[in-house]
Amino acid sequence: MWSRLGTMETIQVVVDSKLLHAADAVARRARVNRSALIREALREYLKRLQRGELEARDRRGYEKHPNVAGEAEAWEQVAAWPRG
Repeated sequence: MWSRLGTMETIQVVVDSKLLHAADAVARRARVNRSALIREALREYLKRLQRGELEARDRRGYEKHPNVAGEAEAWEQVAAWPRG
């Protein structure tokens, strides 16, 4: 998705002091700098958005073409479900 080895750009981000202090505290605990923490948070947020978009697309597809009763039974019989 996004390269960790690509060129870096410097940006300016405005945040309130409470959020900044919380981010700095987390960065210290994670032993990363503020920029690394923000980059990782942004990557995770973008992945979550993409996953949500894919799930919405799948949901719309299933709404247009719902499962027919019994059509997945053959797969259910051979599926290896994790034991919980």
